[in-house]
Amino acid sequence: MLSFWQIFNMCFGFLGIQFGFALQNANVSRIFQTLGASIDDIPILWIAGPLTGLLVQPIVGHLSDNTWNRLGRRRPYFLIGAVLTTLALFVMPNSPYLWVAAGMLWVMDASINIAMEPFRAFVGDKLPAQQRPQGFAMQSFFIGIGAVVASALPYLLSNFAGVANTAPEGEIADTVRYSFYLGGVVLLLAVGWTIVSSREYSPAQMAAFDEGSSTSSLRRHSRSVADYRRGAMLWSLAGIGIVALTAVFALDKQLFILGFGVFAFGPLQFYCASTLQKVAADDDARYRQGMVFSVVDDLFHMPFAMKRLAWVQFFSWFALFAMWIYTTAAVTSFHYGSSDVLSKAYNDGADWVGVLFAAYNGFAALAALVIPLLCMAFGMRVAHMLSLCFGGLSLMSFFIISDPALLWLPMIGVGFAWASILSVPYAMLSTSLPASRMGTYMGIFNFFIVIPQLLAATLLGFILKALFANEPIYALMVGGVSMIIAAFCTLLVPKPNAT
Repeated sequence: MLSFWQIFNMCFGFLGIQFGFALQNANVSRIFQTLGASIDDIPILWIAGPLTGLLVQPIVGHLSDNTWNRLGRRRPYFLIGAVLTTLALFVMPNSPYLWVAAGMLWVMDASINIAMEPFRAFVGDKLPAQQRPQGFAMQSFFIGIGAVVASALPYLLSNFAGVANTAPEGEIADTVRYSFYLGGVVLLLAVGWTIVSSREYSPAQMAAFDEGSSTSSLRRHSRSVADYRRGAMLWSLAGIGIVALTAVFALDKQLFILGFGVFAFGPLQFYCASTLQKVAADDDARYRQGMVFSVVDDLFHMPFAMKRLAWVQFFSWFALFAMWIYTTAAVTSFHYGSSDVLSKAYNDGADWVGVLFAAYNGFAALAALVIPLLCMAFGMRVAHMLSLCFGGLSLMSFFIISDPALLWLPMIGVGFAWASILSVPYAMLSTSLPASRMGTYMGIFNFFIVIPQLLAATLLGFILKALFANEPIYALMVGGVSMIIAAFCTLLVPKPNAT
């Protein structure tokens, strides 16, 4: 058992990580539009984030599971990720062209993921099961605090420091540039504090903690060579089919990305089939067959609770990504009546979106104190369901509220949903994972955050164009419905410690 201040120190770095993440979420669409991107181009540009997360998180999770040096197991990745993200934050707002900004988003998101993924596993490493909800709630608290300040920085610099929030055509406003500079400094200092103030258990100690627990003997139902080959054929054909339909019927070009992504999972399974042929079908031998095989094989042998939580995550993060991509465009066009990035109305609306994002993160910080009480009163499943319903209805209310000054009200519900999404699923998941593969499974769990983001980035633009005359406000409506679906999927997750 750790003290309050030990948990505080080990989670403090998340304040810095979320500082950078919130600056990205609130300002990248604005940067893209300033550099010439159209509304229907924005989702495909945003696809950099989920793609890098899909690749980086399981790799970093696997590597950190198998790392031990003077800095420890997870902390080397905290340091590498923090330094790279700081550099990316300095460069991003100085992008001279759209393609440079898009490339820097890849670099920034990869760097954030290098630092972020081990922080999730860090809670599982450091805390006994009964303290893990407190640890994840503390992370949610710091996420909220960091995001409040980061999201509001352009507005604060414009209205209280006299920094210009407009710029000549093709240039990023000073409010955005200075916000990114400050964000880089805060991120590096916060993560550095966790690295200096926290220690890690050695591999021998971790093995001793795990020995005899219900997760140490996690059963793995055998997936055969034939299963892998069959799956490879099905995924490859499905990917080819999506690409062919997109080309033949001249569908939205973003659907090509979805098709290529589906196809890519086919060769991965062919590789696993080939690898599995070379070894005996026992757990230890299977797990020693390299990183790629290990991650894919663990994906097919997830604990039952993790499989059910995957659906909850899928619909939750589809809704969040719709909000992050389209809130700036929706508020500036629907509530401020302007899509001209050079106009004062557009930039005032974009600044107000930063304040709204700060508001929902502020409410999330407060909700992080309330949600553990809800979990005690109703159980984690019902508490999470209530929070997601609140968030979904709040997103849908953007269409009803016409006065932009009142848009802070829906942010209360969004904040509750955000705080719950960042804590409760991880608390439910962590007790079903073995310590030896905590990082790998936390990285795989990220698939069900990334995949819906990829679908949102590839399908939302198509949906808006085909059904809603390219009006971005309807993306928030779609997101609200998705979050309510996630709420009811929560009831399908088995109770913690249930067999």
